Amino acid sequence: MDFNKRRKELIDLIEKYNYEYYTLAQPTVSDQEYDRLMLELLKIEENHPELIDENSPSQRIGGEILKEFEKVVHQKPLLSLSNVFNEEEISSFVDKTREFRSDFVCELKIDGLSVSLIYKAGKLEKAATRGDGIIGEDITVNVKTIKSIPLVLKDKIDLEVRGEIYMSKKVFQETNEKRALEGKELLKNPRNAAAGSVRNLDSQITAQRRLDSFIYQIVDPQRYNLKTHYEALEYLKRLGFKINPNIKKISDLNGILNYVEDWTKKRDTLPYEIDGIVLKVDDFVIQNKLGLTAKYPKWATAYKFPPQEVTTKLKDIIFTVGRTGQITPNAILEPVLVQGSLISKATLHNEKFVIDKEIKIGDIVSIRKAGDVIPEVVEVKKNRRTGQEKDFVMIDRCPICKSYLVKKKTEADYFCLNKNCPARKIEEIVHFVSRNTMNIDGLGERIVEDLYNLGYLKDIVDIYLLKNYKTEIMSLEGYGEKSFQNMIEAIEKSKNISLEKLLFGLGIKQVGEQTSKFLARKYLKLDNIMKLTIEELIKNKDIGPVIGKNIVEYFSDEKNMELIKKLRENQINFNYLGNIDQESSLLNLSFVLTGSLSKPRTDYQSLLEEKGAKVTESVSKNTNVVLVGENPGSKYEKALKLGIEIWDENDFWKNIKK
Repeated sequence: MDFNKRRKELIDLIEKYNYEYYTLAQPTVSDQEYDRLMLELLKIEENHPELIDENSPSQRIGGEILKEFEKVVHQKPLLSLSNVFNEEEISSFVDKTREFRSDFVCELKIDGLSVSLIYKAGKLEKAATRGDGIIGEDITVNVKTIKSIPLVLKDKIDLEVRGEIYMSKKVFQETNEKRALEGKELLKNPRNAAAGSVRNLDSQITAQRRLDSFIYQIVDPQRYNLKTHYEALEYLKRLGFKINPNIKKISDLNGILNYVEDWTKKRDTLPYEIDGIVLKVDDFVIQNKLGLTAKYPKWATAYKFPPQEVTTKLKDIIFTVGRTGQITPNAILEPVLVQGSLISKATLHNEKFVIDKEIKIGDIVSIRKAGDVIPEVVEVKKNRRTGQEKDFVMIDRCPICKSYLVKKKTEADYFCLNKNCPARKIEEIVHFVSRNTMNIDGLGERIVEDLYNLGYLKDIVDIYLLKNYKTEIMSLEGYGEKSFQNMIEAIEKSKNISLEKLLFGLGIKQVGEQTSKFLARKYLKLDNIMKLTIEELIKNKDIGPVIGKNIVEYFSDEKNMELIKKLRENQINFNYLGNIDQESSLLNLSFVLTGSLSKPRTDYQSLLEEKGAKVTESVSKNTNVVLVGENPGSKYEKALKLGIEIWDENDFWKNIKK
C-alpha cells in the first residue's frame, strides 16, 4: 500500500467531515465512521512518523506542553471598538456616516476571546491573542485543537483573519458537571472558560474543552478584490471558515434598531453567550474614508446590552470578616444564571444597605451583575411576600471568633477588633499574596485557607517558610512537584518586589494602593516611613489625620514590628525600586485620566508615576491636571467647573518629555 497516498486521502475526508460537522452543522457520516477514519490515520502516522504533517487532523488532539507563550507583534493592530449604549448613541453613529450613503452590517458580539489567524499558502501558520492590540501571545498549538478553525484553506493563499474563540453554553455546563463530580473548582462563565482554555500551556487540556469559533474579518480585504464587508464574510465562508449565521445587511437606522431590539429579546435562546451587537459600515472604500482613531475604527461600533436583571429567592444572610475586621452581610441566593454566570451569592455591603432596601430573609429579589461583572441585589419584590419572611438582624459578635463587634458613629460598618481572629488572619494572607500586592501565583484563597487550617500558614511570614513543608504539601490533593515548585519560585520572586507593593500588602487600615505608591516614592525606604510622626505625614496634602494616625499606630504596635523584623530576616526588599525624576515639573502633581486614550491607561499612569506624579480616580479641588481623551464624561465636566487644567494627549507628551 502507498501509505502516503492513503494518508492524504484520509486527511481530505476527515477535513471534509470536520467542515460539515463543526462549520456547517450538517454531518454526512456517523460518529463511528468518522472515528474509524481517524483511527486509521493515527495508525499510519504511528507506524510512519516521517509522514506526519503539522496540519494533519491528528494534530488537533493536543498533547504539546509549553513552558510559556511567546510574544507576537501583530502586523496590523487589533483595535478595540467604541461602545454605544442606547438608541440615541446608535443614531449618532449612523448620522456620522450618513453623507457616504453606505449600507451597514449588523453582527452578534460573541462573548469570547479575540484571535488573529495567519495563513501562508493556505496553511495555518500562526494564531495569536489580541493582547494589548499591538503585541499578543502565540497560541498556535492550542488553536489547532479547535475543529471549526481550518488548518488548510480551500485556496492556497496568504491571508490574515480575525475572529472570536468561545465556549458554547452546553460545553460549559457539561464541563462544570464533570468538574463538580471530580471535586474541582467550577468555571465561572463561558468567556473566562474559553480564555483560560486557549491560554493553557497544555494543549491536551485545550482540546478537551471543545472550543469553537466565529471568524468576522479579513485584514486588507481589498487585496482579494473584495468591495464590501458582507462580500468578505461570504468569501470567508467559501474558504472554509465558520461565519455566524445571524449576520444581516441593513440599509437604515430603523433596520438597525429592529435588529438590536430583536436580539436583545432573543439572546438567551442562542447556544453561546453574546454581550452586544456590532455595527459596521459595509463599503470598504467608505471605511477607509472614515478612517481610524488611535484606538478605534470610526466605521464600526458595539452596542452593549444593558445589565440583565433576574429574580431569585434570598435564602439566608451570612456574615464574612475582611482583613481589617470589617463585617459584611452577604445574600445567599437560590442559584440563578445571570449573563452566563451561575450566581448564588451577592454582597449586601453593610447594615444600612439592608435596612434601606428593606431586605428580609425569604424575599424574592432582583439581582444583576453591576457593570456586567459584580452581582448585586437591586430591589425586593415586596408584592411577592408570603408573610413567612424573617426580619434582618445585625449580629453583635464576630461570626468566627465570637468577639464583640464595634461600630463607630461616623462609619456604616461593624468591625471585629480581635487581631488574632482566624478569618482576619486568612484574609490578611490572601491580601498579601494578591496580584496588586506581592503577586504570588499559586496561593489562591482556597489554598491559603487549606494551609492555614493545616497549621503551615498562620501569618504572612510563614509564606516564606513553606519551602520547608514540601513533603507535607505535596501529599495534599491537587499538589504535585510542578505546582509546588511554581509556588516556591513565585514566593522567592516576591522578595525582590518594590516597596509600594509590600506597603499595600501589609494591610494598614485605609492605606490603599495609591497611598502606598505615594509613600514609597516620597520616602524611598520602609525604615523612613516607620519613623514618621502624624504631624510629618499630614503635611502631605494626600494624607489626612485619620490615615496618618493609622500609619503611626501600625508601626507603633509591637506585634507589627515583630512581623517587620521577621520579613527583614527573610530578606524581603524594603526599598522603592522605581525610577523617579526628582527634577520633573510634574513631581507631586495629582492627575485624573478620562475618555478614550490612544494607549492603555496603565501606560500613562506608569509614565506619570516615573515623573513623581500621582494618578487618582476622581476629580477634586486637589486635582492639578485632567488628561482628556475622546468622549470624556463627567470627570471632564467637573474639571471645567473647578477650573482645573485640562490636557489633551499632545499636551501630555510635550510635558512628559520636559
